[in-house]
Amino acid sequence: MDQIVENLLDVMRAELGYREKGGQYTKFGTWYAKKVGDPQYRNAPWCDMSIAWAAERAGVADYVGSFAWTPSHAVWFKQHGAWTDEPEPGALVFFDWGGSKNYKKIDHVGVVERVAGGKIHTIEGNVDRVWLKRKVRDESKVVGYGLPRVVKEARPAAAREPATPTPTPGDVGGGLVFGFPLPLEGALLLIALVAALSALALGNVRRRPRRAEPPPAETEPEEAPAQVR
Repeated sequence: MDQIVENLLDVMRAELGYREKGGQYTKFGTWYAKKVGDPQYRNAPWCDMSIAWAAERAGVADYVGSFAWTPSHAVWFKQHGAWTDEPEPGALVFFDWGGSKNYKKIDHVGVVERVAGGKIHTIEGNVDRVWLKRKVRDESKVVGYGLPRVVKEARPAAAREPATPTPTPGDVGGGLVFGFPLPLEGALLLIALVAALSALALGNVRRRPRRAEPPPAETEPEEAPAQVR
């Protein structure tokens, strides 16, 4: 079994039986709210935040992702070329309780523990109203799967891409002035001037702080018809 799968599932298994407290409080929401600097997540639906929490503790967050909003998490896997229709252990499984295959309508996410008998056996947070527990599901509500192992496989390839070589004086003809090729002297002065002006302009621009996405709303009508989670 892939090491990412083992590490993530080991942490998730240790949390089986966890139950949210009053007011939809969980340690996962508290942790995520602190991580993103947004207190609204302390009492938000927590299926994806429980996975982010587990991935952090397992040391695999770079490959699993760290999200609360499930559609954005699905997009992240798509961007990494790690999205599939085929389940496998360690995959994140994304559900739309309406039965569509539209990633924008994803309601819920869990982690596949194993696949057997045409069913996916999962570990999920915020199910049956308040629990982190195992579930056995068919694929009728599945939108797709995110594969952390594929994200990991893609990372080394990106790291191996050669950087653009920097020209040296020996690469350009002409005499040297203060250690630089003569034809480059004017260009270097121009570059320095432009850089100084750009730094001055940027210093006067206020960047808006990054805002976290709004807390998700999870619904599972077959089990909690009257409760929006």
